[in-house]
Amino acid sequence: MSRLDGRRYPSDLTNNQWHQLEPLIPSASQDGRPVIHDRRQLVNAILYVLRSGCPWRLLPHDFPVWQTVYWYFRRGPREGIWDHILHTLRKQVREQQGRDPEPSAAVIDSQSIKTSAVRGPEKGFDGGKKIWGRKRHLLVDTQGWLLAVKVLAANRSDLEGAKQMLAPLNSLFPRLRHVWGDSHYGGTLVGWLREHLGWTVEVVRPPKPPSLQGLTVSQILQQWEQVFPPPSRLRGKRWVVERTIAWIVGFRRLARDHEGLPQTSEAFITIAMSRLMLTRLVPFFP
Repeated sequence: MSRLDGRRYPSDLTNNQWHQLEPLIPSASQDGRPVIHDRRQLVNAILYVLRSGCPWRLLPHDFPVWQTVYWYFRRGPREGIWDHILHTLRKQVREQQGRDPEPSAAVIDSQSIKTSAVRGPEKGFDGGKKIWGRKRHLLVDTQGWLLAVKVLAANRSDLEGAKQMLAPLNSLFPRLRHVWGDSHYGGTLVGWLREHLGWTVEVVRPPKPPSLQGLTVSQILQQWEQVFPPPSRLRGKRWVVERTIAWIVGFRRLARDHEGLPQTSEAFITIAMSRLMLTRLVPFFP
């Protein structure tokens, strides 16, 4: 992609990455006006906003005008473009890792995050985290790749958010049968998932630390190894969703919820995870 000074932004797609992504982007309609902006320019502009965290109106002038870029961005959720890219790239990454394209198990968690002064629905106060804002409910596979996301007010419970996120997934993941989660996903959710989706839920609780008062260093280490053994299969899968959350907030636009609509936040999270998977498939430096 050409620039005014001949240079590229770090957020731009490389040629090989664009060749991988291009078949997943709908081509321009032949019935409308002649195409002015290249699709690669539009995608790079969206990635620039996501990575830098800048407002749409501060998009650099060597990109298409921000109104055009924003229109194409908003078109993605309406037509399912971003979800299609996410699911296709996830299957390709899993195949590259030697796994079945469809996951058989997943991990669920939520993240409460502060919002900006932008007005919009679905905002509330999370009394446990002491955060005013929204809550991101995430479902990932055992490698940490995103399966589904739902953004709701922070005062909504994890149980309510999980049901809203998981209800539409009845036929989307045919092999999925098991879900790991923390103690918030026990109780009535176990029966609800078994009834509506046929999935089982395994609640992973952290072990209770022992009392170390009056013990020597060697005794403390011995007690620690007994309570915290090497990561088992349960705890070894539970942490991957925390890593996914860390991946997401690495994009400055997602370090805080700046969006007026929760659907916009979901779209940015979907694009961020697609960008990470595309980089895994086609690294910058092969």
